[in-house]
Order: sequence, then C-alpha cells, then structure tokens
Amino acid sequence: MSTDFQTAREALGARLRELRVEAGLEGRAVAAELGWQTSKVSRLQNGKQTPTRDDLTAWTQAIGRPDVEAELHGLLAALDMKQQHRSWRRQLAGGHRARQEIAVRQTDNTTMIRGLEVVRVPGLFQTPEYARVLFETNAAFRGIPSTTEAAVEARMRRQNALYDPEKTFRFLVCEAALYHRSCPADVMAEQLDRLYNLVGQRRIEVGILPFGAQLRRTAPHAFWIYDRRLVIVETISEELWLNGDEDIELYERAWDWLAESAEHGPAARRLIGRARASLDLT
Repeated sequence: MSTDFQTAREALGARLRELRVEAGLEGRAVAAELGWQTSKVSRLQNGKQTPTRDDLTAWTQAIGRPDVEAELHGLLAALDMKQQHRSWRRQLAGGHRARQEIAVRQTDNTTMIRGLEVVRVPGLFQTPEYARVLFETNAAFRGIPSTTEAAVEARMRRQNALYDPEKTFRFLVCEAALYHRSCPADVMAEQLDRLYNLVGQRRIEVGILPFGAQLRRTAPHAFWIYDRRLVIVETISEELWLNGDEDIELYERAWDWLAESAEHGPAARRLIGRARASLDLT
C-alpha cells in the first residue's frame, strides 16, 4: 500500500475520531448504535481499514452530525492515489478543512519539500490572517461551506513542521507574489514581515525570483515536490498528484533551472522589503 494512500486514510480516520469525541461518545457506543464490531470502529479511526461511503454516512448519523457527510465523502475521494486528477469540487465539497488535514499528514511524512509559488505566499509561510482571507475568498468563489477557522487552525498546525530538525524546506517565490494582493494592506504587510524573517533560517530556504531575472525556464504555475515521491500541481478546477519517476524528474529539473535565477539571503530580504515599503498603510 502506498505511503500517500495511507497518509490520506489516516487523515480520514483521525477526523472520524475527532467527530466522535466532539459528540461525547465512546467507540463502543458508536459500534453498538451501528451494529458493528468495536474492532471495526478502531480500525477505521486508526487508518487501518478503508470505509465505504455508506460507512461514513452511517457514522455521521450515529454521532448526530449529518452536516459533515459531504466533508467525509470528500476525504474518501482523496484516497485513491491512482487517480492523478483530483477535482476540487469533490475534495472541497464539505469545505477546506478536509484537504488541509491531508496536507498536514503529507508534511508530517516528508523530509524535504521543494516548491514554487507564482502569485501567493506558500501556505507553510502564511500568517493566520493571510490564510483566512484566502480560504474565505475561495469558499465564496467555489460556493462551498465555510470551514475557515478549522482550515486556518490546520494550516497553522502544519507549520509546526518548520521547526522539525529532521525536515528541510526549499521554496521559490516569484516577486509577483509579493505584490499580488488579495487581502487588506495591513494583512499583506504582516505577511511580508513574516516572510522577511524566515529568510536565512536554518533548514528553510526562501528564494525570490525577481521581475527582471533571466530564466532558463519560465514559471507557468505553482507546484510542490514531496521528497522524490510526489508532485502536487494546483489548477483552478483540480489538483494533479504525480508520482511517476519521469514526472518527478521533470519537475525537479524545472525547480533547479528556476533556482539558478533566484535571490537569497540579504538580496531576497531587499526584494521583500521593497514590496513591503510599497504598501499604502494610511
């Protein structure tokens, strides 16, 4: 069984456990209500067994939370690693929280993450306020339930990985992302301050691709590389989860070629500071 499949299944199990605890129910009580063996409840919660859609529907009824049925079905849809094209409509049917929990698990199971962001600050570096605006805007755009606070909490929890001495983060950010503002000026200022302070930290590499840089390869879209096992590419309508050797090598080459033109250290700080100074905070 693939690591990524198991990661997604564990995230689903953790969510089932969380919902049960929030409902004030013991696992035995849920099993009795559904006519299941208690071992099935345990396997589902620990990510040892894949639930069916009917199992998830029954779970929501047993805990009195029919409102989370779509969210759980979205998590289930994300389990199939053979499905490279993952519709946002299905993944976000119950809001952003489910997908953020998967991101937490992916990060926990990865030693090195490399990424490119073109028009926004990477999620791992976002402030709560910046992330909140992005989640709220995306929920309105897609017409999905607003689970903003839970999604922000998960994104901030994911950032705990930045302080794990066993992990390394290497990100390229196009200078456009420093100016492409989808939030109030004061929120953007705080976000740029955070990014500025991350430059130069141990195990965190932030490279800025300046507007005037000559590139061997242009930056057509954002992508994230998890170790050498998975590339995630986000489009407006779907995510691509690529785990073939040729795909991974191609995106690694794209990252390396772009990295040649990136500014780091004091030069990167100057570019961030210039964007910060351009904000009208009056």
